[in-house]
Amino acid sequence: MHRSISVVIPVRNDARMLERCLASLAEQTRPADEVLVVDNGSTDDSRAVAERFGATVVTEVRPGITAASARGFDAASGDIIARCDADSVLPPTWLARIEETLAADAGAVAVTGPATFYNLGGARGAVARFFYVSGYFVFMRLMLGHTVLFGSNCAVRAEVWRSISASVPRDDTELHDDMDLSYRLPASARVRFDRRLVVGISARPLGSWASYGRRLARAAHTFAEHFPEQLPHRRWMARRHSPSSLAGSASTTLREARS
Repeated sequence: MHRSISVVIPVRNDARMLERCLASLAEQTRPADEVLVVDNGSTDDSRAVAERFGATVVTEVRPGITAASARGFDAASGDIIARCDADSVLPPTWLARIEETLAADAGAVAVTGPATFYNLGGARGAVARFFYVSGYFVFMRLMLGHTVLFGSNCAVRAEVWRSISASVPRDDTELHDDMDLSYRLPASARVRFDRRLVVGISARPLGSWASYGRRLARAAHTFAEHFPEQLPHRRWMARRHSPSSLAGSASTTLREARS
């Protein structure tokens, strides 16, 4: 069965990188059915770049990537909602692999994959990938009980998003948005990690200690918002006692998300 795919890209004053992202999206072996660029208060040419590539521009006036991402997800009409960032450079098979993975696993609610820094090579790039990307996946797996979503490279079934959309805060600018979204999935959720679903991203989060510190602060704030109810031992216990942690369909997880 054909499943339509919407791609959501939040942007704020990132016209140059957005152009590269959309160019890579235009080269997909499996084209997107819909591309939504969420303009979060840009004063540069981001909107014009999006329109030039035929994307639908959605406006979100509330500042912050959490609000912008949620606005795009709400506006998406596809059966699958793929998400990347304006600085993402996507391989030609990105959407094809997303579609293939979710079609092959009816119980998976989402799929995500790693990234490589296209402007940071050699030993520095390898170390950065190990700590910033691999470390994120390993640490958050322990915290959540399932694979964490990586906002630069992920896709969620639309019905899963609709089941949790109302719980996602739009006004908290200090949240780590992909961590927060991952916490709103039930502990039993099956999120597929595809190591071959690799995208290129900018190393700017590591450009300064201040930039990296802001991301750590957002992570700490996100933990504070979800603890103590979502402490790791509670999520692992819930996962252990849920039959959908090993088998079942996405609809089983949806019922848990609504309960």
